[in-house]
Amino acid sequence: MELDLSQFDTVIFDMDGVLIDSEPLWKIALEEVFYAAGSTLTKQDFQKTVGLRIDEVVAFWHRHEGWKNVSPREMELQIVSKMQELIQANATPLKGVIETLEFLKGQNKKIGLATSSYTVLIDAVLKELGIKEYFDSTHSAEHEQFGKPHPAVYLAVSEHLKSAPNKCLVIEDSLNGIISAKAAKMKVVCIPEKTHFVDPKLILADYHFEDMLGMLDKIRFS
Repeated sequence: MELDLSQFDTVIFDMDGVLIDSEPLWKIALEEVFYAAGSTLTKQDFQKTVGLRIDEVVAFWHRHEGWKNVSPREMELQIVSKMQELIQANATPLKGVIETLEFLKGQNKKIGLATSSYTVLIDAVLKELGIKEYFDSTHSAEHEQFGKPHPAVYLAVSEHLKSAPNKCLVIEDSLNGIISAKAAKMKVVCIPEKTHFVDPKLILADYHFEDMLGMLDKIRFS
């Protein structure tokens, strides 16, 4: 299927692994906080929970590990705090992000952000990357009853932007994110995050590119 940007009035970005190379940072934060609780989990284990909301990640591993000396909520707050530090120290936009945002703005497309990351981390990323001005709407699954792969976060952004779901193009990197956007009846571009094991189920996305510059080359001439 050829990607034709004229079919869409809105482009909605995931954040982690799409705008910023933050997936390795998440794994550092998880490993550090979990290790302090006595965990022997490794960065490779955390592949299982990529794309989930952080409270759901902590709950998943808390059930698995059965930690006694710290509550899930305490761990959640520690991880978010560590992520703020890591973002401030390491924030770099992924290849093609700035160019794509510039192009979409020039095409008068509405631009949204729908992420499992909490609002405080959205604010940190947009500030450190200097890209807040490009987004017409940002929304965290923190404010929804269910995180990805539930479609609520994507539907909330499309509703706020007054965009029909079938007029929204989503940029995602994870299977949970792709399922979320597809469940919202949106078309999905998959740009796989490079530190992940490539899941063959990512084929569920409508369009596939190695990086955002490759996608930009396609939509620039569509």
